[in-house]
Amino acid sequence: MSFFKTFMNGEQGLFKANSLTPMQKMVLRFIVVGLVFYAFAVIEGMIMRLVEIGPTDMVSNDQFFAILTAHPLVGIFGSTYATVFGAFLFLVPFLMKKPLWSIKMANWTWILIAFGTLLFWGAGFISHYSPLYTLYWPLPVDFEQFSVWGGTFFITGIAIVMVGSGLFVINVFKTITYTPEGWEKQPGGKLLGSALGTSGIANIFRKKKKQKDHLVPLPVAAIARGSVDVGLNVLIILFTGVLILVFMVAAILGHDLKDTAIDALLYKNWFWWGLDLIADGLVLIFVAGTWYLLATMITGKKLFMQNIARAALLVELVVSWTVWSHHLLADQSQPAILKVLSGEFVTAFELITQGLAFFIVLATLWAARPLKMTNPLKFLLGGLLGFALAVPAGIMQADVGLNRVLHNTQWIIGPHVHVAILIGLTMTLYSAIYILFPIVTNGAKLYSQKLANIHFWFHLLGGIGMGAFMGMAGLKGMLRRTLYVNGEFETLMILAAVSGALLLIAFLVFFYNIVMSLGLKGVIGIFIPAKLKTKDLIPAE
Repeated sequence: MSFFKTFMNGEQGLFKANSLTPMQKMVLRFIVVGLVFYAFAVIEGMIMRLVEIGPTDMVSNDQFFAILTAHPLVGIFGSTYATVFGAFLFLVPFLMKKPLWSIKMANWTWILIAFGTLLFWGAGFISHYSPLYTLYWPLPVDFEQFSVWGGTFFITGIAIVMVGSGLFVINVFKTITYTPEGWEKQPGGKLLGSALGTSGIANIFRKKKKQKDHLVPLPVAAIARGSVDVGLNVLIILFTGVLILVFMVAAILGHDLKDTAIDALLYKNWFWWGLDLIADGLVLIFVAGTWYLLATMITGKKLFMQNIARAALLVELVVSWTVWSHHLLADQSQPAILKVLSGEFVTAFELITQGLAFFIVLATLWAARPLKMTNPLKFLLGGLLGFALAVPAGIMQADVGLNRVLHNTQWIIGPHVHVAILIGLTMTLYSAIYILFPIVTNGAKLYSQKLANIHFWFHLLGGIGMGAFMGMAGLKGMLRRTLYVNGEFETLMILAAVSGALLLIAFLVFFYNIVMSLGLKGVIGIFIPAKLKTKDLIPAE
């Protein structure tokens, strides 16, 4: 088949979008949206890497900080949320063998996330609105520094994403607990309890013969527990957005609220609690659940220590609500009791909960030897490695003494954040995409295994390399959210940029491989509505 025919029709012309069920199209729409916004994040990240080497007339300082503001939010909400939500809205009914509660709500979720992300990204790109992702401004509003209209559209975009996220949470819990039409009444309360971990904890204290079966599969339990954090995050960030919009709209109407009394410390604790539900709760819980699912699908075996895994997920859920203060260890007004208990002790406990998940997955893989080194297995191992590197780096930061040295430096954003997200989280998601690809495309063949291998090695080496070189610069005193014009860290930033280029190439290779597998007609066909039939709401085995 010629290149043009393959590009238009896919590998061997096997993929036909019009043969997909609404569920298959739904998950593919989420993944395509997630990949598009991942491209946004990677390209903007590369722009910032180049500017960090040396300022350029092509990117102004205002533009740089606007990119810096939108970059993590596009990566989290536009890319990760879209990919994760799509996969989970497919997997919950797939694993529970029941229809998704609402396919319409699922489609509205990706639409709102895509539109909201595009709105806040565009607001930053056009108006250079750049309060950084902490959203500390406008409290009070600094209208001389930022565009009030840009801020209004930026925060509105965030709020729209939160509404879409809330719809995802509703859909997940309704799918777990509801009784489909014509089915025998299901025990909604017991299903909810099993999803939240009560059965796993109870079985730990029962004799083996008296242990009860779990009503909800372990990966679904992880999805449910992570969705609790998503719901809380929606409420907190949405409230924060409304608070900021009050200042913005008041300014547009000619009212200055700069002198309005808002306690800055209370605001920061509230905001970081909400944001940490993503960073240290949702990510770790969702990732652990995805690891468990991938390990069982790859090996065909039951998960090792399943009751312990369920209990650990519930403990991690509670831990995720109480670790936020490690972001405020350098804040002199933060109470010492919160720094010690929340910032240090509870944060250190995450090393145990994530370590348990790490051990359980490796034990499951080890017991199933020999295993073929497939794409899902390679990327799963890469994801495990990413968190093995990034979690200890985060624990190091959660020490009052070391935090004095590491706080607000490139160390935090390099070895901890970027390695956790790019290697730990993203490689786990890539593993899930590779394993779901034939399921959601009715067996479409991957265009090139060589390209998949290039994708793996370039992404792995690029992500670890960038995190390492940024970390070295941080140890030498290079601050984050700061531009250096004297070339003091030029060598390390060049090496970080080379690593970033590997990440960009890896993504382009992967995206090309997927498009060539499905064909351009197939990718476009994903967004054409399919005729809805009730039986099609249950994903095929």
